[in-house]
Amino acid sequence: MIKKIESISELIDYKNTDIYSIRILSLLNAYGTSYDFASFYKQMCGDKITALISSLDYDLTISKSNANEDEIAQFIDALGYSSCLCQGLENYLHPCSEGVIMKTRTRAEFSMPYIEIDEYPKLMDLFNIEDYDVSQFESWYVDVSHRIRHNCAKAYTLNVNGEIVSSAIFSSLYNNDAILTAVKTLPEFRRMGYASVLVSNMLQDIRGNVYLMREKNKNENFYRKLGFENIGIWRMYK
Repeated sequence: MIKKIESISELIDYKNTDIYSIRILSLLNAYGTSYDFASFYKQMCGDKITALISSLDYDLTISKSNANEDEIAQFIDALGYSSCLCQGLENYLHPCSEGVIMKTRTRAEFSMPYIEIDEYPKLMDLFNIEDYDVSQFESWYVDVSHRIRHNCAKAYTLNVNGEIVSSAIFSSLYNNDAILTAVKTLPEFRRMGYASVLVSNMLQDIRGNVYLMREKNKNENFYRKLGFENIGIWRMYK
C-alpha cells in the first residue's frame, strides 16, 4: 500500500540510507507537506516502510528497499512525472540517461595560498558561474534559496583576489549526510587545483557520507582523488 506522508515523524523507522533517501528527506524537511507542488509518499508492507517517493513539480525521486516494484510502477504512472530518479525499475520504465553514484567518508585535504572559501555566496553570482539557462533563473533561485534558508542545502565559492573561480553546492543535507552537485570552475582556471581545494574544504563540514552523481566516463579520477568511490548506477527516466 502507498500512502501520502503527512509528517516526517512517520519515517522514523525508515532505515534505508542512500542518495535517494537523503534527497527525499531533505526535500521533506525543506518543504514540509503543505505545498501543492511538493508531495511525499511511503510504501508500506505490513508495518514496514519499503519505499519513499517524492514529487517536486513532478520531478520524482524514489528510495526503496525490498519494495513492491509493480505497485510503485503503477503508482507513479498514475501520479504522473516529468522525470523519475531512482535505482532499478528498468523492467518497467525506459531510461533516458544513467551514470555513476559515488560516495565518500574520506576527508582528503587540499590547500592553496591566496584563496578564500565563501560559504554564503550571493546566489546570482553562483547562477552566473554555473552557466544555467537564463530562463531557469527564477525557479532555480526560489528552490535553492528556500533549501538554504531551511538548512537543507548549502552553497560555496572559491575566490581568488575577490573573483569567483570555482563553485559547488550541497543540494541536499539530511542529518549528517549530503549530496554534492554543480561543481564548476571557470574555463580559464581549470586544471589548476581550485575545484579540489573547494570540494575538500566542503567535505570538512559533513560528518557522515557525501554522495554525488556523475556522468559515465567523466571526472572519475578527479573525485577518486578526493576519496570518492563508485557504489552504483543512477537512472533518470523521462
